[in-house]
Amino acid sequence: MAGRQLDYIVKNEPGSPPTLVFLHEGLGSIELWRTFPDEVVDATDHRGLVYSRSGHGWSETATGPRPLDFVDREALDVLPTLLDRLDAPHPILVGHSDGASISLVYAAHHQTEALVLLAPHVFVEEAGLAKIRDLGQQPGREELIDKLVKYHRDPAATFSAWKNVWLDPGFKTWNIEQVLDMIECPVLLIQGLDDEYGTMAQIDAIERQLSGPVKRLELAACGHSPHLSQPEQTLESTVRFIRDVRGV
Repeated sequence: MAGRQLDYIVKNEPGSPPTLVFLHEGLGSIELWRTFPDEVVDATDHRGLVYSRSGHGWSETATGPRPLDFVDREALDVLPTLLDRLDAPHPILVGHSDGASISLVYAAHHQTEALVLLAPHVFVEEAGLAKIRDLGQQPGREELIDKLVKYHRDPAATFSAWKNVWLDPGFKTWNIEQVLDMIECPVLLIQGLDDEYGTMAQIDAIERQLSGPVKRLELAACGHSPHLSQPEQTLESTVRFIRDVRGV
């Protein structure tokens, strides 16, 4: 894809359409989803696709700084081509954090069956930037990179690309709210009340501006990764939503 190799896994190849496509967070990869994609695919019997974006996991390492318009590039250039090559038209996108932002932009421009969005964000909040700044300080930075070693080809580069784009002064005005009213498919919003990167203002803005039906799940004692902090509730709500969308 765009001259670089992407690592991907297709789960339950004979499963029913549409394909469930899992888009990971800013420091994520295939493996960092843990068991969530398998559990959703097994419970719904749909075909599943999980992949690591360029510079993540075992996909080819990205070169140069991450562009400020990386969300648009992933949503409008990479993802449509990937889905075409892997025969996954009109997907159900399951996006986490940055992956949720990419899912929203994709759905605004391409036919999409439904969206499941975990800790989505559509604009920059200072609280999230402060958390990223903290992670960039020693020794926390080294500890985090050490934890990422088994999940990324080049964890230091993955971390730096993520941190640098979010803390770039030019990224403070990043905002994708203008595409929300173009999205008509059903959407499930899942947000932890203790999310250290985003507040409830994110899903409030999304719910207010979408043109299609919206369901939301607010989870107590839950941070930025609902599928890890509150796995049972997140899985149950995701599976029920997908079944309702499909009329099962």
